[in-house]
Amino acid sequence: MRGDHAREHWVDVADGLLDAVTPYATPGHAQYRLPGRTSRSGPESDGLEGFARTFLLAAFRLAGDPAAAPAALLERYAEGLGHGTDPGHEFAWPPIADGHQSIVEAASVAIALHETRPMLFDRLDPVVQERVVAWLGGIVGKHAWPCNWVLFKVIVEQFLAGVGGPYDQDEIDRHLADVERWYVGDGWYTDGAGQNYDYYCGWAIHLYTLLWTRMSGADATVHRERLRTFLDGYRHLFAPDGAPMHQGRSLTYRMASLAPLWLGALFDASPIEPGATRLMAGRTLDHFAAHGVPDERGLLSLGWHRPFLPVTQSYSGPASPYWASKGFLGLLLGPAHPVWTAPAAAPDAGDLSLALPAPGWLLHRSEGVTRLVNHGSDGNDPDTAGDDPHYAKLGYSTHTAPETGPGGRAENIDNHLTVLLPDGRATRRRRIERIGVADGFAASRYADGEVVVETASVLDGPWEVRVHRVSAPAGSVVRDGGHAVASGEPCEVTPGGLTASVTASVTAAAGKDLVSEIAGLHGWHTAAAALRHEENAFGAHSATPYLVGTHPGDRAAIFVSAVRLGRAPYAEGPRISVHGEQVSWNDAAGSRVDVRLGREPRYRRHGPVGERVVWTG
Repeated sequence: MRGDHAREHWVDVADGLLDAVTPYATPGHAQYRLPGRTSRSGPESDGLEGFARTFLLAAFRLAGDPAAAPAALLERYAEGLGHGTDPGHEFAWPPIADGHQSIVEAASVAIALHETRPMLFDRLDPVVQERVVAWLGGIVGKHAWPCNWVLFKVIVEQFLAGVGGPYDQDEIDRHLADVERWYVGDGWYTDGAGQNYDYYCGWAIHLYTLLWTRMSGADATVHRERLRTFLDGYRHLFAPDGAPMHQGRSLTYRMASLAPLWLGALFDASPIEPGATRLMAGRTLDHFAAHGVPDERGLLSLGWHRPFLPVTQSYSGPASPYWASKGFLGLLLGPAHPVWTAPAAAPDAGDLSLALPAPGWLLHRSEGVTRLVNHGSDGNDPDTAGDDPHYAKLGYSTHTAPETGPGGRAENIDNHLTVLLPDGRATRRRRIERIGVADGFAASRYADGEVVVETASVLDGPWEVRVHRVSAPAGSVVRDGGHAVASGEPCEVTPGGLTASVTASVTAAAGKDLVSEIAGLHGWHTAAAALRHEENAFGAHSATPYLVGTHPGDRAAIFVSAVRLGRAPYAEGPRISVHGEQVSWNDAAGSRVDVRLGREPRYRRHGPVGERVVWTG
């Protein structure tokens, strides 16, 4: 079965990644200075990152099957520990400082040391042990940014507590309390204050809280149940072919998205069958391999399918992608664990419609593509309001990316309702104000100056029907964009009346091209497509279908569109009616749908056999 890889395959992939970085090690193996753009922290920090993140991968590979641990791999990282913590060595690690990247990397070192302790730390020369403890101990009392960073301190200080090093129990307790305040229910944490919902919930917060219980011996019951609940929705962020959802920051970590799946198996806290966990993880590994990851050198580049710097952040350096090591967490599970021995169980690949109220998302899947409708995660803390395209868009998917190059980011067409004001200014969706989430429905608003945009999304078969209520000055132009699709070849554009469709020739398990379509149902007068080059993580050529309308200015105006992303070359959209500010139609399942925004928002769905969904704000 596709993606059903034995543990030995994962070991081979891990060994390949570890072998490929070896030529870039500094003398003594204290740093790995990989080729690529230097991060804002500088080359010394990047070299430490190269050691720490590959050490984490080595630790998972070594600890899960100690009898098969390669001696040379142990010796390489033992040597690096000795030289990296020697202040007199040419390539010594930078000391841990307030808010510095060394705090992040110290956590990877601590986890790796904990998991391999009998075979590595306990066998180090006592002088080297003291130096390792002294370097890690520099974290005590240091400032960590108020997000998942506080858990780096928890992990390091807990390891130090276990080896007789310096630690502050009050700091550990205080930072665990910080994380507790960020829990919002249904297994979801926001990454710090605000609405920061992304992969960090899984590959950082769930991962580190549970690894802390593994290190400390603390009761893991609450964290296990939260992870189980989280995974029940999280597993649907992957397409049937293994493609992960392309949303949020640090996407260059790629396979790290698998960490929560393995974590559920490691802590017996997963609603997913062991054979399905193995298959899901294997398909994601295969997905990236099919798109050139790792590259021809065996390295993980800064990008997604291909090197693409706009998908990164200023903190991203050439070794940052090796956070993907977390995607190999399953190697901690020995060869006899059910995750490796249970019969393969294919995950559900059928059509899906799912509401995730905690992050403010809807998920819908059809034709092998999973889409995310975003009405709750803006990536902002309470004091700032940016419009990062990895958070601010109305929609994301497993097979598309937002336009993040300079031109696409500035024009901001894809998956955004823009108001182009008479003075030339274009509105941005910076802070998302939630209206509500229900079965098949989510709504939010954003304000930018005198403009207020309210949007409701309703799932209807393969379509997302968007109802926009827009308050804006007379003469303003309103624009709504669909998904940007990308390919290595120019995209095909198919305009037709008030529908725009763009097609990307892509390599897909379904063997069909990817089609993005937007249909104007009310309020629009033009449909078109925006073509771009080198603006998208999925390919050099990209295209976005969009609609344009004119705002009357004397009242709030209603605009309705239908957005589709799939394999079929054409699909007939819903037929709606608008009465005042209420939008109504019969959906693909035969239900009657009514949506109203404004002061008294409501959503009603009456099924053909009496079932009923009613939501009022």
